[in-house]
Order: sequence, then structure tokens, then C-alpha cells
Amino acid sequence: MSTSVHTRVADTTLLRRSPAEVMRLTRMGCSHPTRLSFLRCLLRRMQDEHWRFDRPVWNLDHKGVGHAVYRAIGPVRTYSLVAFGHDLPDEQRSDRVIATAWDATFALFDGTRAPSDVSRLAANVPLQEAGRITASELTLSRANQSVRVFSHVVDSLAQGRQPNQRELDSVGYLMRTTAVYGSGKFGAADRARICERPELRAPFQAEMLTVWLIRAFTVDLVEHLAQARGGTTAAKLDRSLRRRLGVGNATGLGMAPFLIRHPALLNNWVMAREEALARVRALPGAGRRECAHFEAALERARENAALWSSAHPIQVAKLHSLRADLARLSGYIADGWDRRAANAWDALWRWANVQLSTEGQEQLLALVIEPHGALVDDLAESMHVDEDASFTIDGSMAVGTIRNCMAEIYDTPLRLDYAQPENTARFWYVSEDKLEPRLGERFEEAGAEREQPLDIGRQAQSLHEALKHWDVHAPIAAFLLAHPEFRYMIRRVQIARTHPYAEIRDNLISADMLPIDLLRCKLAFFGATRFDPRSDRWVRISLFQGAPFPDELADSVE
Repeated sequence: MSTSVHTRVADTTLLRRSPAEVMRLTRMGCSHPTRLSFLRCLLRRMQDEHWRFDRPVWNLDHKGVGHAVYRAIGPVRTYSLVAFGHDLPDEQRSDRVIATAWDATFALFDGTRAPSDVSRLAANVPLQEAGRITASELTLSRANQSVRVFSHVVDSLAQGRQPNQRELDSVGYLMRTTAVYGSGKFGAADRARICERPELRAPFQAEMLTVWLIRAFTVDLVEHLAQARGGTTAAKLDRSLRRRLGVGNATGLGMAPFLIRHPALLNNWVMAREEALARVRALPGAGRRECAHFEAALERARENAALWSSAHPIQVAKLHSLRADLARLSGYIADGWDRRAANAWDALWRWANVQLSTEGQEQLLALVIEPHGALVDDLAESMHVDEDASFTIDGSMAVGTIRNCMAEIYDTPLRLDYAQPENTARFWYVSEDKLEPRLGERFEEAGAEREQPLDIGRQAQSLHEALKHWDVHAPIAAFLLAHPEFRYMIRRVQIARTHPYAEIRDNLISADMLPIDLLRCKLAFFGATRFDPRSDRWVRISLFQGAPFPDELADSVE
């Protein structure tokens, strides 16, 4: 980190938005991907380190059944995506987690696979949860065709013509994953095994690499099927159209509790983003090159908003606001913003906080940091965390210190009346069949006795009440000797004391809590676009849309 950046870091504290503003579900549910999103970090690293890519195996028949191998060759290690294609009847195609068959299944292998590895994976990867992989694999995944678009592309290419761009844009991908498992699930390598590798230290890098290579497989597959059908007449997919395709993803409640269970990690993600915004706001002026880059990013955002569709009423309203906000922002950039004035970026941000909706403000955050890679990209290195370091409770901390911290951190939850049914309407649990997080209706469904400890606000209130009867000068260790049931919450309070963005400042079991707000926040950090809720509990998104393919990575990556 350069001296100039150190100076800017020291000057940005007062410009960071407060946790009370940022860590509300209504704002988290308006999150947009930024240049600090995990997939962007992966692409920049691979380009900077001159990674190489090849496809040493392509063994698929005319129906797309067989296997292929893609290699990502870094400066120190190689990773291989082993992909299996299947002939899936239409009636078996489902995005639900209870599905048992898919159009394609995948595993990311740690190294260069041997024939024996492929045989072992072929016996297990197509089974997904019903099979088992080993610590030689980093991820396990599966995907289904977006049938209408997939078929349209194959048909068009087989006839020697390009597919219709509007048809591609209406969906934005050829296949969508329904799970990308890692971190020890189903036998895969545990996070501790790989977290010290520079290329995998940042969050979810193995998963992002898996999805990026799956994207290459989907295009290779449609071209292969078109060639099998059309022979010498078949065409290759035009590069400009290819770039418009990402990988879809259908995901549900399984993602949501992650943000609650990993408070220190959540803090580091949000802190990096908020510090990036603060650094840009602290700049004394707006450079010509950065302004041009910003305006180009704004035009791309308007195109994305125009193509982004959803039938969910909440998202429909947000899209209406976003499009109006971007039009208003474009008008202000053209006629009202003085980019030559001192602190021009800060002035733009202050204007937006008055004139734009929450949705528009969060989009502007992504836009203003976009031209400032040299200023903010180093923050990607701060987005991982050693969670073991914050596990030990400081027993010497005074009861009064804990109480004072709680009054600020849990201000809203502490004021709620949890005797009111609407404030305890939901409960989180883990399903017996798939061991996946689920959300139950407390007064309509059985199972509340198996509730997971994700009701942070209610637990905070219980702790706060219990502490009222203790001497403010007493060490918290004495309290915990008498009340060990509060160790979990005491640990969270101590984490949040030094990690300001660690806690969500809302009631996570209320009747009006929307799980899709948690999902959108996490998916935006991944780099997801086209967020499309199918209910308040599961969504479809796209990853890597507009990004380079392996054979294009030498091109500019921002």
C-alpha cells in the first residue's frame, strides 16, 4: 500500500457510512456488485499473474453425454474442472434442492487429474449429495439448461447463423447452477486446507473459479451439439454475443444464515466496500479519465437495468426506482454536477442521498468506485478473516462495557416487544432431508423446538435484561460462570465492539423480515447481477455476464 493511500485511509473515518444506516435489511436488499466483488477479484488476480487455461479432455457424444476437463494453470498451482454431461429428460429437470438428476455436474479438482481420479469422480459427482468426493476436490456443483435459450442457440448455430440477441438477453445464460458446494461439504477440502493459498485466500474464490469455468463449458457444449447436428454448416457463437452470457444460479434460504453466522467476515466485506466509497469521497477532485470511466459505467448500468426483469412485485418496484434514478443521475451528470469543483465526488454522493432512492444510492456506490481501481483494489486483501482469532471471550471485560456496547449495537432489537407475535413470527431450522437452512412460521408450523440460534435481537434483549442485575464493574467472566447460556451472545458483542459492521440491525425473526434481502446482499458481494426473486425465499441471478472467457483473459479486466 502506498503512502498516499495510507494518508487517504487515515482521513476517511468520518466519511464512512454508519452501521446504523448500512446494516439495515432494507438497504442490504438493494446491494449491487462492485469492483470488489469476489468474481472481479478472481479475474484481476488471474490476469495479473498471467494464468493459462486449456481443455485437455473433451469426450462428449452427439447428445452431450460424457466428460470434459478444463485446467486453470497458475504460477504455483493448477486447478482442474471436471465436467460431466448427462442426457436429462425434460420431466426430470428441476431447480429445487431435492432434485436427483441434472444436465451437467462438476467438481473442481486440486491439481491435474489422473485417469483414476476421473473414474472415481464419474462414480460420485453425478450423484451430488448421494455421492462422496474427497479432499482432492474443492467444490461440487451441478447445472441445468435454460431450455428455451439453450435450444435456440444450438438450433441457430447448427443452421450456420447466430442466435437472436434479444433472445439471449431475455435470460442471459445457457445453464444455471443450483448449487456450488465447497468448504468441506460432502467430503470436499475444508476451508482450512486452502485458506493460506494467496489465490484462494479471498472469500469464495474456489467457487467463483468453478462457475467461471462452467461458463466456458456451457458455450463449448452448445457449439459441440450444433456441430454434431449441423456438420460443416454449423457456426461458432459470435464473441460479442458470447460475452453477453453468464452462468445462471438458482439459490434459496441455504445462503441466508451465512451472513448471520459469520459476523467478523460480514464486517470485513462491508468495511472494504464502505472504505472504498469513503476513499473516493475524500478525493480532492475528479480526474478527466475517471469521469469518462464513470460515465461509461453509468451507461452500462442503464443498459443492465433496462434488460433486468422480474415478476416479483418487490423487485418490480425496485427496478422502477432504479431506472428512474439512473435517468435522473444521467441528467444531473450532464447538466448539474460540477466535476471541476473541489471534492466533486463527495458532492455527487451528497446530492444522491437527497435525490435518489436507496436502490439508486447503492447503484451509485458501485459506479463511483468503478473508475478508481488504483485507489481501492488493495481493499480486496482485507475481505478474508481468521475467525478463530475472535472466538476467545475476554472474561476481564466489565459488565458495564458490555451493556454500553449493546445499547449502541442492538439499539433497535432491544426496543422490541418480543411478546408480540409479529416480532417472533418466524424461526430458522435445518431440514432433516437435505440438512439445509429453512424458515418456519412459528404459529402455523411445528418444529420451533429445533430453532437455530439466529434470533440475534431476541437473544441480545435477554442478555441485556440479565445484565441489569449485575454490578457494572464485575468482570463478564463472573456473569458467565452463573449464566453460561449467554456465551454465544457475549462473544458476538465482543466481536461487534471491534467490527462495526458485524451485526444486522434488524429483527431476523419478525413477520415482515424478507430473506431475499439477506440473499441479495451476499450475492452482490459474489458479483451477481439480474437479481430476480421467485418468492421471498429463493432467487435467480447471473454470474460473470460481460466478463472475459479463458481465451480472452489477456484483454483488459477492470
